[in-house]
Amino acid sequence: MRMKVTKNLGMLLLGAWLIITGLSQVVGFNMPGDGMIMAVLAAVAGVLIILGR
Repeated sequence: MRMKVTKNLGMLLLGAWLIITGLSQVVGFNMPGDGMIMAVLAAVAGVLIILGR
């Protein structure tokens, strides 16, 4: 069984955002400016998904 990795950058960024958000809540992973980084990552992922990239 082989997993297929998407070539859609928006979906990859969304996946990264979900993983980082989940880990930060479960293990208390915090870094300076993480709120701003997560907001920018979410916004960029959303724009790329809407544009279909």
